[in-house]
Amino acid sequence: MAIEVRIPTILRTYTDGAKAVDAKGATLDELIGDLESRHPGLKDRLIDKGALRRFVNVYLNDEDVRFLGGLETPLSDGDTVTVLPAVAGGSR
Repeated sequence: MAIEVRIPTILRTYTDGAKAVDAKGATLDELIGDLESRHPGLKDRLIDKGALRRFVNVYLNDEDVRFLGGLETPLSDGDTVTVLPAVAGGSR
C-alpha cells in the first residue's frame, strides 16, 4: 500500500530535503511508525504523549484527521497525507 506523505519545509531535514515521501500503514499511527523507520526523528515532531502535537495539522485527502479519527484514521492505497505546521500570529 503506497501513500504519499507531503512534508512541510520545516521538517524536510528529516527527509533529506524531499517534499514528499512514500510510506505504508493501514492507519495514520502505522504510517507515522513507517515514516519513523525511514526518517528517524520525524515521529517526535508529529506526536506528543500518544497524540498529534497541538501545532501540527495532518490532512488525509484534504480532510483534517482530527475529525476523521486522529491516529486511528484508516488509510487506503493511493491516499495523500499532508503535514502542515499550524500558523499563528496576527497584525498589530
